[in-house]
Amino acid sequence: MMKNMLSKPEFFNTVRNYSAKQFSADLMAGIIVGIVALPLAIAFGIASGVSPEKGIVTAIVAGFIISFLGGTKVQIGGPTGAFIVIIYGIVNNPEYGLAGLTVATILAGVLLILLGLFKLGAVIKFIPYPIIIGFTAGIALTIFTTQMGDVLGLTQTVTDAAGNIATVPLKTPGDFIGKWVCYFQNIDTFNLWNFIMAVLSIVIIAGLPRLLRRVPVLNKIPGSLYGIIIVTLLVLVMKNCFGISDIDTIGDRFKIQASLPAVEVPSVTWAMVQKLMPVAFTIAILGAIESLLSAAVADGVIGDHHNSNSELIAQGVANMITPLFGGIPATGAIARTMTNINNGGRTPVAGIIHAVVLLLILLVLMPLAEYIPMAALAGVLVVVSYNMSGWRSVRGLLKSPKSDVATLVVTFILTVVFDLTIAIEVGLVIAAVVFVKRVMETTEINVVKDELNSTEDVRVRWHQEQLTIPHGTEVYEINGPYFFGIANKFEETMSKLAGPRPKVRIIRMRKITFMDSTGIHNLQTLIEMSRQDGIQVILSGVSDKVRDILMRNGFEDLLGSDNICANINIAIERAKVITKK
Repeated sequence: MMKNMLSKPEFFNTVRNYSAKQFSADLMAGIIVGIVALPLAIAFGIASGVSPEKGIVTAIVAGFIISFLGGTKVQIGGPTGAFIVIIYGIVNNPEYGLAGLTVATILAGVLLILLGLFKLGAVIKFIPYPIIIGFTAGIALTIFTTQMGDVLGLTQTVTDAAGNIATVPLKTPGDFIGKWVCYFQNIDTFNLWNFIMAVLSIVIIAGLPRLLRRVPVLNKIPGSLYGIIIVTLLVLVMKNCFGISDIDTIGDRFKIQASLPAVEVPSVTWAMVQKLMPVAFTIAILGAIESLLSAAVADGVIGDHHNSNSELIAQGVANMITPLFGGIPATGAIARTMTNINNGGRTPVAGIIHAVVLLLILLVLMPLAEYIPMAALAGVLVVVSYNMSGWRSVRGLLKSPKSDVATLVVTFILTVVFDLTIAIEVGLVIAAVVFVKRVMETTEINVVKDELNSTEDVRVRWHQEQLTIPHGTEVYEINGPYFFGIANKFEETMSKLAGPRPKVRIIRMRKITFMDSTGIHNLQTLIEMSRQDGIQVILSGVSDKVRDILMRNGFEDLLGSDNICANINIAIERAKVITKK
């Protein structure tokens, strides 16, 4: 059974007919994607509240596993902006810290594997679009907010236990409103040089690739790398030649470890699992949505079809193993995946090469990262937050039905003001309520008093086209699923009918495609109450699927087999017999 549930990773499918020509294309794509991933991995690591090399370790380990075991040909995995907010909240929570992050990520990995094993990859795709846009836009605004301290170069004065006074980077609260209050309270520490470097970084990232797009070699280098290199060199000149030293760099805040850390297995308690499970659920859902969204976008570009369940299993394995090396949650990254495609990557080999390139950079060039200004990284993340915001999608959704707008706005506000866990849970509840409401609106309950068109029922082959309803008979027709929402609606429809009490109620069920337990219970209650009022209920046009449900729930004993009819003609004849008594 387990063998049938698992699919072979795409890597093994593509290497069967692998060629030197394809390897050449994958090699170039992998090198370029590795270079693209470097500044993003560093920036995401620092913004998440961990050291920069943890972001790179995540890109290496998770990137390799996702490419090797995944269900797509071109997916590039690694840390992404979607996780920044939730990781930061865990790391800075004294109750959890880095150990809590490790456990939560491993739990999320287990959940992702279960989603894949039970073939729930397709279900994730049905999460409503307004929810995805709402929390994506909320995450983007939150990321932007977290970077304002470094963009403005804000600081604070602290006194240690020995009474020494020092100026340190501003430490802000974890919540959105608290951050902005803290920024305004410390605006007098504004650092002009920091601000200029951050703005310059943003301008270079956004503008330089456009100027170089006609230069074949230079246009392949991402704007984020241009921004970091140029601003870093400029800051080095300013410090060494002009004595401007109050611009923070990575080396001022972190001691970088230029090697893969040893594997550390965390100690896990049941109490910790219980507390972290909601967070793990959020990480898993975010990872699943982003990875499958990225895979779907890639499919549209290369004309392929990914295996959702294999991809989820790969994401799960990556998130179980990466934390053991000190990494953070990872998922498929749309921007890096598109960079891979645009540079010729067509097999998982490109993703594996990208991980190897990052490993070489970590081992050989990582000490140079100490000179990167924090303002440059802040500029990178400001651009990431802008691209992530999807403001055009938000603007388009505002023209949608009010229920979609409400879902979008509520998810966005909850993401920004509270946290992603609450936003996703409430958003899914709202979406479920809206879905039920829309199904209820599409399901019709019609009342027929005089004549029925018998030819509408394909199973009826009688000569007459019109059937006259016997005196003392009411006919109801339900068109659509008969579930908990419609069951109450049916009772309301009957209660509004004026006139004398009928002897027979015929319920046409030919268009009922589904019945849930509430619908069955309400139908049983209706039959029993009708019997108490001296009214006989007849069911008409019962499909084989619905009949099987009714039989298993005792309706044959409740109604009698004569009152469960195959079509309306038989039901009308049965009603005539009853009304004549």
